[in-house]
Amino acid sequence: MKGGGTVNRSRVRGGTAWLLSLLLLASACLFASCEENGDASELAPPAEQPTDGERPPGDGKVNIGFSMDTLLEERWRKDRDLFKAAAEALGAEVDILAADGDDALQIAQAETLISRGVDLLVIVPHNAEAMATIVQKAHAADVKVLAYDRLVRNANVDMYVSFDNVRVGELQAEAITKLVPRGNYAYIGGAETDNNAHLLKQGVFNVLQPRIDSGDIRIVYDQWTENWEPANAFENMEAALEANGNAIDAVIAANDATADAVIEALAARGLAGKVPVAGQDADLTAAQHIVEGTQTMTVYKPIQSLAQAAAELAVKLASGAAVTSNRSIPNGKVDVPSLLLAPIAVDRATIDATIIADGFHSREDVYRNVKE
Repeated sequence: MKGGGTVNRSRVRGGTAWLLSLLLLASACLFASCEENGDASELAPPAEQPTDGERPPGDGKVNIGFSMDTLLEERWRKDRDLFKAAAEALGAEVDILAADGDDALQIAQAETLISRGVDLLVIVPHNAEAMATIVQKAHAADVKVLAYDRLVRNANVDMYVSFDNVRVGELQAEAITKLVPRGNYAYIGGAETDNNAHLLKQGVFNVLQPRIDSGDIRIVYDQWTENWEPANAFENMEAALEANGNAIDAVIAANDATADAVIEALAARGLAGKVPVAGQDADLTAAQHIVEGTQTMTVYKPIQSLAQAAAELAVKLASGAAVTSNRSIPNGKVDVPSLLLAPIAVDRATIDATIIADGFHSREDVYRNVKE
């Protein structure tokens, strides 16, 4: 722990009152809170952490635990840094643990955060169903739970903040169907365990289904990508191409990492840039693909806005203040009060005015491989 100290052991003068004040000072030093929060992915707390689950009294700060699925993708590292900065600017302390896609580890890490005495638990669940048990344990410890970007299923979640993921899928499909109103489509989904993957797919098929019903569009491949792993997305796209003799006219991928794997598989067959590909997240690689002509579009979700909104909600919830929502989202058990932000479609024509103008990526980085 930070702080702490040793009592001056020089000769004590001035009587019992002075001695009592010195003992009280020593006691305060021993119990001062000084946890240094960061992006630690280890399960066990450092040795200097309190082991009884109690936060030292009197620090006056809101303490927020942030349980993250992964930090392996660029997007989630941005979320971590932006949320932490926003929460700290509001006077909170943030303790972050990431599980790298391991359900059991994320549950154990969330238990660790609860045992450290956080005032609120923020969760980016790897498995929407599995984390329901953590919501129950948090509530048993009188800790509220905010689901960040991904909804926890079948649990009494106190609040959910995200982008409108159904709309994200709709934006993807709207962009691709303008280019390819008829033909063979492949859908490379996200992880089946992630509620967002289902919402994205719902949005995509909201747009595609009338065209499927009319016979204009044929879904020749539709598969989830286990754990959102690009390697699995690559195998899916390889299988799609093999099964259809390369006769695929358009691909919608559930995020930019899977879209990157799709483009790699297309490139291996000389098809990169010839088959429209949609992604979402506005990763740097996706932005580069867009200006290079191998990815058609992405969906930009201004993470700064998400992180700021989540930090403000977290501090209010932890402090017992009232919060506002703009949606009520069913999660299989309750209708969760939710704040959903608007996503933005980005293509070659709009990339400068959106993600570059916002400073999400620099123009130099985006156009690095392109001669203008």
